[in-house]
Amino acid sequence: MAAQHTAPSSADTPADSSGSPTGRQWLALSVLVLAQLAVWLDNTVLNVALKTLADPDEGLGASPNQLQWSISSYTLVFAVLLFTGGVLADRYGHRTLLLTGMLGFGAASAWAAYAGSATELIVARGAMGVGSALIMPATLALIAQVFDERHRATAIAIWSGSSGLAIATGPMLGGALLDHFWWGSVFLVNVPIVVLCLAGSLAFLPGTAAKVRQKFDPLGVLLSTAGLFAIVWGIIEGGHRNDWTDPAILISLSGGALLIAVFVIVELRVPNPSFDVRLFRNTRFTGASVAVMLVFFGLNGCMYYTTFYLQGVHDQSPLTCGLTLAPIAAGVLLGAPFSAVLVKRFGIRPVVTTAMLIAATGFCGYVFLDEHSGLPLFWLFVVLQGLGMGAAVAPTTEAIMSVLPADRTGAGSAVNNSLRQVGGVLGVAVLGSVLTTVYRDKITPKLTDLPPQAADTARESAESTRLVAHHQGLPRLSAFADSAFIDAMHVAAVVGSAVSAAGAAIIWTTYRRHGTDGHDAARD
Repeated sequence: MAAQHTAPSSADTPADSSGSPTGRQWLALSVLVLAQLAVWLDNTVLNVALKTLADPDEGLGASPNQLQWSISSYTLVFAVLLFTGGVLADRYGHRTLLLTGMLGFGAASAWAAYAGSATELIVARGAMGVGSALIMPATLALIAQVFDERHRATAIAIWSGSSGLAIATGPMLGGALLDHFWWGSVFLVNVPIVVLCLAGSLAFLPGTAAKVRQKFDPLGVLLSTAGLFAIVWGIIEGGHRNDWTDPAILISLSGGALLIAVFVIVELRVPNPSFDVRLFRNTRFTGASVAVMLVFFGLNGCMYYTTFYLQGVHDQSPLTCGLTLAPIAAGVLLGAPFSAVLVKRFGIRPVVTTAMLIAATGFCGYVFLDEHSGLPLFWLFVVLQGLGMGAAVAPTTEAIMSVLPADRTGAGSAVNNSLRQVGGVLGVAVLGSVLTTVYRDKITPKLTDLPPQAADTARESAESTRLVAHHQGLPRLSAFADSAFIDAMHVAAVVGSAVSAAGAAIIWTTYRRHGTDGHDAARD
């Protein structure tokens, strides 16, 4: 049966006579940005509370593995269910799914805030991931409905920039809350945001969101969910164990890849697929999708080790660390909307290629940082990263959305957001593993005089080494930990730089063919 759908677009919220977006359209965008801000904020705000959660008196007495999964359970469920959320949004209405997701996210946030054990917190965080998976595809799809082609790129640029703002402000907000309240406040802060989003959604978002009236594709949804679960679990657990050759990890990753391959075969054969995988034949769609994934690989991986650099090597408090990272948000916020202007003039290919090379330069600059580096030098590199990443992600996201059919914007935006999440998980897992491996190699020769048990503990991380040094009364060992961590960070930064440079090469290659981009075709 052919798909029948109603697809309200910018006609529901028309531009004014001058061709500019109306106040109602800007208010609608504000609601969608706020919804996304809550989702991305929750990816980072917990990081500064981990030390408190590990404390048996002030927190939950969480073990290291429980702390890891308190972060990863959210990411795992979020990434795995994004595609399902996009399919449901296309079928039942984008605003309906956004409202449902916000209600679930708010309820799960309150649950997490009052969790009585680390295990309960992990489960509550997973429930938050379910809500987020319903929210994210709907936000981008609704932008495509509210704004027409003239203003959609600018709207997506603003929407994209908010993710960088959330990533940088999460540690600041978390640190400020922990300075004055208990650990649960980092989750409870989501509740008023949810209330504002619910009210704004009912007031300003299109009430008749696009719906696809067609037979549901349960096999496609099941295969995509199971395949993504296996891949993302393997990536997360491989990073946790720092052992990518573990049989369980290899089976999970290969099994997930096989399930995704079967998903592609099924979607090519069914009459009404959940997602038209033929879109990946479009080099514009594929190149932009991979570039988005690599941008978030770099952004999340960078935030992971710079937090340890600032709090460990420079002994900053959580709040000070968050404030120190704020310039990366400034870079993203400046780069995202500015790139929309540049793309209109020069095309996606030169703008995004240059942006990713700027990000790669920011990464590579970390090799000049050491224990004595001042903040101005650090800020120079993070601003470069923010500028490059912000300028890259906005045009690539708009390029992805521009090739999607009207009745598949939810599923298509879910693919975009799934790749963001997988890229972020990979960034933390891969760069985290590089960091851990190099650190262990560097610090091990300095541990020969310690008792075997203390040496094993000190080898785990720079934080563990400093703790052992404190207990053993060995201040020089703390200095060795700082030096070894700096060496490890330099290697991780070079890897991150190479990944960003690879993203630049992918964009340059996939957009060089005549006709892949209206702007570039005229110039390339």
